[in-house]
Amino acid sequence: MSTFHALVWIDHKESHVLMFDHEHLESQRIPSRSHHKHSGKANEHAAYFTEVAQALQGSHEVLLTGPSTARTEFLEWCKHHRSDTAKRIVDNIPADHPTDKQLVALARQYFKKFDNMAPDPGQL
Repeated sequence: MSTFHALVWIDHKESHVLMFDHEHLESQRIPSRSHHKHSGKANEHAAYFTEVAQALQGSHEVLLTGPSTARTEFLEWCKHHRSDTAKRIVDNIPADHPTDKQLVALARQYFKKFDNMAPDPGQL
């Protein structure tokens, strides 16, 4: 599915990736493979972040959110390993542990400004 927007709620245990446009919504949960805080942390985070970045393919703008430092770590990892994904990240905002319904509402409200600036597809 080619979508306009994506929201990633991410912490060190899992991420929720919501991809949507005016008519469609796709949701995916990606668990972290990290079970131990100190053993192989860099490799486990790289594998986890790679999965999240791959889930974002097809989106035009990405909003990062979450309760911890994982969202900032993901952004920095993208800057070094997935610059194409990093360029599409439009903001990085803190959020506790909202429900999926609350995440969808947050994403739709946040991206209204992008939709208002976009040209009408019927006029292209």
